[in-house]
Amino acid sequence: MKGTIMCCVAMLPALEIAGCTQRTSLPPVTINSPRPIPQYPAQVAKPAPHTPLFTTPPMVAIEPPNPWKPEAELRDWKYIVIHHTASTTGSVESIHELHSKKKDKSGNSWLGIGYHFVIGNGNGMPDGAIEPTFRWREQMHGAHAGDNNFNQKGIGVCLVGNFEKKPPTEAQLVAVKKLVGILKAEYKIAGENVQGHRDVKATACPGKYFPMSEVAAAVDLPVFGATSPQKPDQPRTIELAQE
Repeated sequence: MKGTIMCCVAMLPALEIAGCTQRTSLPPVTINSPRPIPQYPAQVAKPAPHTPLFTTPPMVAIEPPNPWKPEAELRDWKYIVIHHTASTTGSVESIHELHSKKKDKSGNSWLGIGYHFVIGNGNGMPDGAIEPTFRWREQMHGAHAGDNNFNQKGIGVCLVGNFEKKPPTEAQLVAVKKLVGILKAEYKIAGENVQGHRDVKATACPGKYFPMSEVAAAVDLPVFGATSPQKPDQPRTIELAQE
């Protein structure tokens, strides 16, 4: 029995060497170790803004059909009477001052400028500028024709300039055609009722170089630029009279 025990004890080193009790070497394990925290840059670049597929077109200012529409009750207009100032310069203010000194047949002073519209030539008013007067804004009768019927029912349009000596500027022609075209369409005025002052009274107004027939035929269409000047009406031999 003793011999048997000693034999077994003697075999233990051999068994250990042979691997019966060989230990496996494993890496150390850390229990409950926290997961590493990801590191981010201090500032993250913002993504590029989203580009819309459709963009809103820019707003375009559209001129009203009649930019001179008065707020007062409309008068019963039948005619348009064209004049010139027979001067190289002029404006609504200067004509108003001049007309304020005039008197009618009864000796009463005029209320002021007798026209409903004035169109500048660049001297006193911008070239081609159309300016309505108080008579148009308040829908009053005119004091421009020398005839009561045309004063009461005629829209007086005066262009600054002396068209006995030279034609209106191109800007004035564009402006007067635009104005006449809109007035004709808005107030149902026939082209034959667009007349020069000389057709109403014995006068040279609006001058031999004013293209009266061309202006009378104007229609209410968009104007995109100045038109080339055409031959004026033939001079008329008539007795001159004070306008």
